[in-house]
Amino acid sequence: MYTLLNGFYKYLTQKDEYCVVILGLDNAGKTTYLEAAKTKFTKNYKGGQQELQSLWDKYYQESHAVIYVIDSNDRERMEESKVIFDKMIKNDLLSGVPLLILANKQDLPDVMGVREIKPVFQQSGTLIGRRDCLTIPVSALTGEGIDEGIKWLVEAIKRHSIVRPPRVND
Repeated sequence: MYTLLNGFYKYLTQKDEYCVVILGLDNAGKTTYLEAAKTKFTKNYKGGQQELQSLWDKYYQESHAVIYVIDSNDRERMEESKVIFDKMIKNDLLSGVPLLILANKQDLPDVMGVREIKPVFQQSGTLIGRRDCLTIPVSALTGEGIDEGIKWLVEAIKRHSIVRPPRVND
């Protein structure tokens, strides 16, 4: 009887679990963005280099969304970021998953804005396809844009959960 009640309790109180992969070139601000997001959404929280890019494929199968971080201040590597983005977005394991593109480091002077960055990545429109996709300006350092991006991503993941259901947390 206990097993039945325990199982029923777990079923009623279970929470869906979603996985999001954060990608981008080294020094784009991925870790800073993650830390800023954690402080916004986790009470009392404290606290891609090139050689790691080969590991990205390992995370794709379980991912419910992708956050791709772009260093808006690094004009010289924008094309390199686009090449890596195209390689990532072509992967069949990410087919249709929502995509949040972050034009990071907007707190710095003379950075590329979304109007400059978006056309570069829109060249990949056929690869992006009909998936939910949003490009927004953020500053992971100051926290600007983090709320907007996370809220949009949560809604996009929910809309997509029929195609890629959440993991059930036991």
